[in-house]
Amino acid sequence: APEQVAVPRSGGKKQRIWRCPTCRIALYSQYTSPRVRFVRAGTLDDPAAVAPDVHIFTRSKLPWVTLPESVPAFGVYYDTEKLWPAASLERFRAAVARRS
Repeated sequence: APEQVAVPRSGGKKQRIWRCPTCRIALYSQYTSPRVRFVRAGTLDDPAAVAPDVHIFTRSKLPWVTLPESVPAFGVYYDTEKLWPAASLERFRAAVARRS
């Protein structure tokens, strides 16, 4: 089973990262809502099955990493209300609001 690690974020908050216990690669993260997890596409069995719709935290990318100009990129995070499609925002809000 993945191992959970709490990592400090700005503002004193923490994000939780679940890592492979063998290789320690980050598999998925939880930022603010305990009901929503962000899965790293590169950890999927077929990572080519999905494509990024945004690149975040590009301020720390290495200079030789090139990003396609057709995909929005942000030095840190971004305003989901402005960028996400309405259907995605609706699914996210429903997941956060759902009671366990």
